[in-house]
Amino acid sequence: MAEQHVEGPVATGSGPVAVTIGRRPEPVHDVAVYAFEGMAPFELGVVVEVFGLARPELGGLLAAPWYGLKVCADRPGTALDAVGGFTLTARHGLDDLAAADTVVVPGVANAFSGEVSAGLVTALRTAHERGARIVSICSGAFALAAAGLLDGREATTHWRYADLLQQRHPDVRVTPDVLYVDNGDVLTSAGSAAGIDLCLHLVRRDHGAKVANSVARRFVVPPHRDGGQAQFIEAAIRPVEEEDDGVARSMRWAMDHLASPLTISLLARAARMSDRSYLRHFTARNGTSPMRWVVTQRIAASLPLLESPEGTVEEIAAAVGFESAATFRHHFGRVMRTSPTAYRRSFGRGVA
Repeated sequence: MAEQHVEGPVATGSGPVAVTIGRRPEPVHDVAVYAFEGMAPFELGVVVEVFGLARPELGGLLAAPWYGLKVCADRPGTALDAVGGFTLTARHGLDDLAAADTVVVPGVANAFSGEVSAGLVTALRTAHERGARIVSICSGAFALAAAGLLDGREATTHWRYADLLQQRHPDVRVTPDVLYVDNGDVLTSAGSAAGIDLCLHLVRRDHGAKVANSVARRFVVPPHRDGGQAQFIEAAIRPVEEEDDGVARSMRWAMDHLASPLTISLLARAARMSDRSYLRHFTARNGTSPMRWVVTQRIAASLPLLESPEGTVEEIAAAVGFESAATFRHHFGRVMRTSPTAYRRSFGRGVA
């Protein structure tokens, strides 16, 4: 935070001196989320949980204040019926939404009908023109597209709506097999739970990996999920069986040994299973292979190291278990869609 100074004579008559009269407080980053008639509460709840909840556990990790959150609607003060048989009332209107630093549209009332509030479209355009960050979750991409904010850009939405979004807005490059797309000032995410991934990504962008990891831990979710929504579309849902405890045990063991060479056989041994049985149970439980999961955890472990000015990329690669910097760069690019050096340049604390 910057200090304010004034120059002027003091009573002792020794000449002009700088006198500290106070500090300018860090501005709060305002997040506005759109509420509407007939909305499902989950996506709204994700935004409120991430950006509206007090975070005393973060303590000294925060270099800037936490977010300020406003729930906004076309008509503030009007009760809105939500899915599930209850109502909610938004205190703020679209003027507040248009004035926010980050605007989140968690869905639209009916993606198939194509109806989007004209007031919302105007507010989104106004917010974007003044430099706000515009975010959608699930079918909220239809509102961003209606405002023209996705023309010529890559975007995603729930897999059920991907073809419809492409047909209705041919200038949008719809990518249906990812969890979210970050275009810098405009971001879109896939189905409902992918909103968690995108919101954590925003926290990571704004406050760094350590803070995002802490928020994810309180959420009881991984700080970064590898892969895309395609792996969830036809995945079978089954109860966790007692024998799956071995898989969980192996995952805990792997997290304690990320810097060491890890193989299927070592993980299977930690789970007390045969290699073949372990592969089958791990993939059924987690929707990905054991080694792909290990790579994702190593990438996640590298983020706070890259944000520190200490250590070269080669040293960080070795510290999180990659056999070479080239292997690290390859997997980092696949998972994070950028390079370790570019990530450090964007998110590093005190890194030139």
